[in-house]
Amino acid sequence: MRLSRWNLMAIVGLIALVAGGCQHRLVASGNEHTVKVYPDEATYQKVKGLKKEGGALGMLGGLGETFIAKEVDGNTPVRIISSDPEGAQIEVTDGPNKGTQGFVPKENVS
Repeated sequence: MRLSRWNLMAIVGLIALVAGGCQHRLVASGNEHTVKVYPDEATYQKVKGLKKEGGALGMLGGLGETFIAKEVDGNTPVRIISSDPEGAQIEVTDGPNKGTQGFVPKENVS
């Protein structure tokens, strides 16, 4: 089977269009400009639980979050490795944090 030059260019263009359309990005919440990327979902759940407790435990959860979670700029392109109702395990595909992997809540990924 022989393809003409135009058919080949159309196929390559279609592949590029489909690949470009499947891009996911991080979405910063509210007035934030960054998204916290946790090492895994269990760590996210633990920090979320501590912050919900309030008082000293809530403060400890907020302080721990600062050290545990990596902050990545909003609108950063990512690849979704897996997802569940709570969020997604992602890998950053471009930018200064390229290669970073971790968990983000569902409201922080599009």
